[in-house]
Amino acid sequence: MKRKLYYVLFFLYAIVVVFVLYLNGVFTGEWNSSVNLVINIGFLILIGILFAVSSISFGRLGRAADELDAVRIRLQEEYREAGEKNLWANYKDNAELFADKDLQDAFDRYRMRVTGSRTRRGAGASCDLEEYINEDLLDRVSMNFFNSGVPGTLTGLGILGTFLGLSMGLGAFSGDDIFTISDNVGALLSGMKVAFHTSVYGIFFSLVFSILYRSLMADAYRALEEFLNVFRQTAQPLSVKDDENAATMLVYQAGMANTLKQMLAVMKGNAAEQTAGVGRIVAQFTEQMQTALDTDFKKLGSVLKSAGESQAASAADVAEMVKTVAALVEANRTAQEALTSAMERQTMFAKQLEDQKKMLADTCSDMSDEISSQIYTFEQMRNLYEK
Repeated sequence: MKRKLYYVLFFLYAIVVVFVLYLNGVFTGEWNSSVNLVINIGFLILIGILFAVSSISFGRLGRAADELDAVRIRLQEEYREAGEKNLWANYKDNAELFADKDLQDAFDRYRMRVTGSRTRRGAGASCDLEEYINEDLLDRVSMNFFNSGVPGTLTGLGILGTFLGLSMGLGAFSGDDIFTISDNVGALLSGMKVAFHTSVYGIFFSLVFSILYRSLMADAYRALEEFLNVFRQTAQPLSVKDDENAATMLVYQAGMANTLKQMLAVMKGNAAEQTAGVGRIVAQFTEQMQTALDTDFKKLGSVLKSAGESQAASAADVAEMVKTVAALVEANRTAQEALTSAMERQTMFAKQLEDQKKMLADTCSDMSDEISSQIYTFEQMRNLYEK
């Protein structure tokens, strides 16, 4: 209902028209000056034309604001129904998000930009819808270039009517004595009536129009801000950087988990097979030796088992030694790289010294030539002076 407030302009306009006609005696048939009536009607017609043009833009602005509210509510409902998942996939190819032509054209340009910068993963470049649907768009829809000048125009018409009425009254006022002056007072008052009437309703309409216009624009800006906030929350496409980083991290984590799982399975399988194999060998050997040499080989089995455990400990020590040797090799490689870098810097420094030596030699040669030239010049001047 608030977006229909501009209808108040026409209601007040009708009241002012009736009031002006009443003051000029149209309803009673007692008007004294047709010129006053014509001027007032002319001014009211101009004001009516301004209001008619403004009402068209106000209607377009109201429809755009209603459309923003409707789409905002629809996005919120669909977002809840989708389990709070991003809705861009539903609207990236939807050509009918808005019923309003201006808003739909702006949204189509936004979709083209996002779709045109799509990557292999299907994500578009980071772009905010406010670059296309913003306050400038609402200003164009509401004909801000026209409506922003209407209050000043109405005030100007009131001032113009004031000077016009005064000019008419003073033009008809003449006389040299009190009797002739009193006969022309009516014409003067008639002109002043035009001046006051036009000033009053010109300034009145200017104030009312300014209040209504600012109220309508503020309401439209509020609807725009609420829509943009909801769109960013529910349907704003993810940026390429965020999407690719998240996908890369997921792939990396999956690959690492799979590799670790395979390594664990291999290690577990090898350890189990080796343990089982050693156990079988020891059991068979013990059994055979027990059969051949009775209980003495039970002790031998225990000794062999202890030897296997010692061998395992030795293998662990060897593995640790291999790690240590690898660390030493790496340290040696690092030292070699540092030495190579130092040699390169030394070679560069030697080259710089050689360049500076050459430059110094060239400078000394130039100074020697300059001194020789100055000495020769001095000798020539002294010979001339002696002559």
